[in-house]
Amino acid sequence: MITVIAEIKVKPGRRDSVMEKITALLPDVLAEKGCHRYEPYIDFNGQIPWRKTVPDSIFMLEDWESLAHLEAHQQAEHMDKHRENIKADVLDVVIHIIEKA
Repeated sequence: MITVIAEIKVKPGRRDSVMEKITALLPDVLAEKGCHRYEPYIDFNGQIPWRKTVPDSIFMLEDWESLAHLEAHQQAEHMDKHRENIKADVLDVVIHIIEKA
């Protein structure tokens, strides 16, 4: 099992629009073989002085059975369409692939 933490950095004011598109994509991704989790998260709105704030980012937490499943996900037709659909609103994507220590 591998876990992906992806930070999708969106243009200021466009996070809700991108979240709507991710929400529409969820059923297709969750139906993919080897997908155990695919969940979007956003910045916690709290007054904590030591935290880093990222109000224009969406974080995807994903669990995949294997790297092969993740690679198939990246090549899926619905992902190609999704990337095309959000590219005007996205500044950058940082992807971390981690495993349990």
